[in-house]
Amino acid sequence: MVRDALGVGVAVGLSGFAFGVTAAGGGLDLLQTCVLSLLVFTGASQFALVGALAAGGNPFTAAAGAFFLGVRNAFYGLRLSQVLALPRAVRPLAAHWVIDETAVVSLAQPTRRAARIGFTVTGLTLYVLWNLTTLLGALGADAIGDTDAWGLDAAAPAVFLALLAPMLRTTAERAVAGLAVLLGLGLLPLLPAGVPVLAAALAAPVVLYVSGRRTPRAPDRPGRRVAR
Repeated sequence: MVRDALGVGVAVGLSGFAFGVTAAGGGLDLLQTCVLSLLVFTGASQFALVGALAAGGNPFTAAAGAFFLGVRNAFYGLRLSQVLALPRAVRPLAAHWVIDETAVVSLAQPTRRAARIGFTVTGLTLYVLWNLTTLLGALGADAIGDTDAWGLDAAAPAVFLALLAPMLRTTAERAVAGLAVLLGLGLLPLLPAGVPVLAAALAAPVVLYVSGRRTPRAPDRPGRRVAR
């Protein structure tokens, strides 16, 4: 479990290079780039923000798109609060590490103790490496060049999908994942950045409703007469 958590933290943390390079190419200075990774610490939102700014977008629009993408972490937090059951004093600090990777690693563990260890190891490793590689990427933006050519932009989603796939065991879970992909990709050219991700969350209640309608109800048993 610790090995898997470290693997996720290292693999995704190294993709901070891509963010550092992208942010520097989008016009952010070194301090702005590093503060984003330290305080925001959710890769999709960070990439959405600097991508919109690099394309000449309005800063408020760019921030709104990043916010919409970050909303998903609140849903992770609702589930992780039950799984981890951390002391109240620790929760504000732990909330900063509630992201895709820590959620997947934690929810994949069989016990609460294992979930806590997985969350801590993944969060700490990823936070340290993400911020370190963000700094290095921003400093060496000119030398690294195009991040797409190195494939750094694909590291985070590839790791997340590799962790998620084994968890889709039932037909309903696979249906939710498939419908979410269709919604996200289908709405991508129609809605503002970040909104398709939220719309994809509708896949879960839709599949649950349909599967509930198809499940046959057990016949009512006639009540037994009690002798007096």
